Amino acid sequence: MRRTVRPRRASTTVALLAATMTAALAAGCTAGHGQSDDKRGRTEGQHTPAPHHSVDAAGSVLAVKIDNAPGARPQTGLDTADIVYVEQVEGGLSRLMAVYATTLPKVVGPVRSARESDLELLRQFDRPTLAFSGAQHRLLPLIDQAPVQAEPPGKASKAYFRGTAKAAPHNLYLRPARLMPSAPGPAALTTGFRYGPAPAGGKAEKSRTIRYPAARFTFTWSPAQHRYLVAMDGTPTVTTDGKRVAPATVVVQYVKVHKSAFHDFLGNYTPYTETVGSGRADVLRDGRVHDVNWKRATAMDGTSFTTKDGRPVNFAKGQVWVVLAQAS
Repeated sequence: MRRTVRPRRASTTVALLAATMTAALAAGCTAGHGQSDDKRGRTEGQHTPAPHHSVDAAGSVLAVKIDNAPGARPQTGLDTADIVYVEQVEGGLSRLMAVYATTLPKVVGPVRSARESDLELLRQFDRPTLAFSGAQHRLLPLIDQAPVQAEPPGKASKAYFRGTAKAAPHNLYLRPARLMPSAPGPAALTTGFRYGPAPAGGKAEKSRTIRYPAARFTFTWSPAQHRYLVAMDGTPTVTTDGKRVAPATVVVQYVKVHKSAFHDFLGNYTPYTETVGSGRADVLRDGRVHDVNWKRATAMDGTSFTTKDGRPVNFAKGQVWVVLAQAS
């Protein structure tokens, strides 16, 4: 699906209690747009958040930054995302960005802070709503200037709560229905992804492992479920209600990753992941892997995936995981 430029829209706040989880909103989750919920930068970037305005979010996806530290697992609502992006963060660890368009779960989390790379990645969507726990103070002006509807706890405190099953900072959760009235639908997924029959060729591959310096992801094909079973750091990935996370398509997209201008208080620089440009990717679907090319000409464009002879590559219908891996 090609991205089309549309008038920018924003979001409506609607109250809806999540019956499946009970917790109180702790004082810590009131950290504003300018305060990171990470241990590395918890005192950074404090400022008074702008008032929360009620706007129309029709046609805008919801993107949620999800904690992927071992203490944050199992996550909630990860299985209902349309797309899950995997990115490298400080110390070689990983973080997830889940994108919702066809279904809004009752609860998503744990929610964590945003990174500079997220802004480039999100430009392919039409003014997406971005839920995150905070950000480093020097990144805040870039978030304010980006074409996103930023919704951190300090701006939309009633949409967030602290759970009781995990220790802070791994216990901040989002009620999506308090940010947007309904799921915008698949037309909001302006990523350039195509769905349909598998491309010809490829080779059989039962399992694929992708490693970051301090994290690894394994995707194992399940003929019975016709999905890839996800494991993180050697442990099967399930949600808090026991559902195994199992995408229909896995994309290992090889990109440039370099040091950004931002770092935590320990001096660990945040990796910047470039998603505009071109390169190669491996597309895993139906138990086979296809060696393809990817291209994203500008930040406003979606990403196209083509075979070596230039034909568009279809993904299998269902959830897609995109693992952004360092190009060799």
